[in-house]
Amino acid sequence: MKVKLSKFLEEKIPDLEKIVEKLSQKYRYVSILGNDVRGKRYLVTEDIKITDSNWNERGFVVRVYNGLNYSEYSFDEIDDSVVDFVNERVVGELEKFKSVLESPLIEEEKENGTFEGEVEILPEEIDAGKKIKILSSLRDRAYSISNSLANFWAIYEEVNVSKIFLSGQKHLSQSYVWTQGYLQAIARRDEKTKYSYEGYSGMKGAEILYEMEKGVEKVVREAESLIDSTSIEPGEYDVICSPDVSGVIAHEAFGHGVEMDMFVKGRAKAVEYLGREVASKLVTMHDGASAAKQVASYFFDDEGVIGKDTVVIEKGILKSGISDLISSLRLGTRPTGNGRRESFERKAYSRMTNTFFEPGNDSLEEMISSIKDGYLLEKVSSGMEDPKNWGIQCWILYGREIKDGHLTDRIVSPILMTGYVPDLLKSISMVSKDLELSGTGACGKGHKEFVKVSSGGPYIKARARLG
Repeated sequence: MKVKLSKFLEEKIPDLEKIVEKLSQKYRYVSILGNDVRGKRYLVTEDIKITDSNWNERGFVVRVYNGLNYSEYSFDEIDDSVVDFVNERVVGELEKFKSVLESPLIEEEKENGTFEGEVEILPEEIDAGKKIKILSSLRDRAYSISNSLANFWAIYEEVNVSKIFLSGQKHLSQSYVWTQGYLQAIARRDEKTKYSYEGYSGMKGAEILYEMEKGVEKVVREAESLIDSTSIEPGEYDVICSPDVSGVIAHEAFGHGVEMDMFVKGRAKAVEYLGREVASKLVTMHDGASAAKQVASYFFDDEGVIGKDTVVIEKGILKSGISDLISSLRLGTRPTGNGRRESFERKAYSRMTNTFFEPGNDSLEEMISSIKDGYLLEKVSSGMEDPKNWGIQCWILYGREIKDGHLTDRIVSPILMTGYVPDLLKSISMVSKDLELSGTGACGKGHKEFVKVSSGGPYIKARARLG
């Protein structure tokens, strides 16, 4: 089923075209971004809650070139009065703009295009009652599996995205749906409590509810098994990282580290290493809205740049960063389509989209058999990095012990993996044929400016410090 552009934006297009035309008589560059994002979040645990999605927004961003750099104004409603408002504000603020870094003029090529996503089941085709019924059945099934279960969460979220971008040379529109689901089991025995989770996501519709049914028993049994987990002896180990763990390494190590607005500000060490070896020759890493089909995929970014597939690392060599439009202008590079806003009320930054390592030629079985003493690491809790100094920390839910090439019954939990990014990436010695991406989380720029991202990759074998 095709996902159609919202009627709200469709009806606004003639007015926006007129505003662009009028402002273009005074400014050498004018653009308008229109956003209409709406969604719902369904939670079933002991209680049932239906709320608006945190991603909901409706509004517009007007950007003009003021002669030195770019002025931006956001509006929740827009009409002809915007023209006078912008003119008055630009004149009044021109002196202030002189203290801001100058930017070259955006030189656009003519571009028209429309993208309509396609899903199996449009979210509106299943009513709220049925969605709650499905989630409740998942909860009830979980409780029937284990007497150790203390709580169980089933969450489903649907988001319908419509965006338009108009300028002197561009007329772009996109409409698509992404969904995500979570299953979380909390198991308790005596005084010990542990949890596990399963996540589901994609540019999919309500069909994801039926995918979630397959994960109930797995997540419950996993939570049970973690009750008997022990603490890890801190040290350096051979490890195998599951696709979600390798994904957070890609995201934290050379995701944030190559966001090129940090190059402009002198806050990224990666700028010194372009064209140099930063990882094992087995490592090729991508980022881009068109690099994969997941929750962070789109036709064009929030500055009207078509989404791309950027090879960040190629066979161990750092090849490229990812950029928003203004940063690319200041650095003299081609924009990569990574200019993203948390909402129409926020500025665009260089942000990740789908970030992942390419698959290799090894099998998981071969990787396990190659390890004498180590761990198979699974399920990420969180991660962070320092793009200036290339430190990385990843919290991992659990590890399964490997002894003499075989998995044992011992499970350690939780685990902190830490280290210096190039050391970690250069230690990668095997890469599996698998490729999995997950987009159940979000990413902030520091402590704010959140956007949807996905990350993943194959299984990778590396040497890492664990604690």
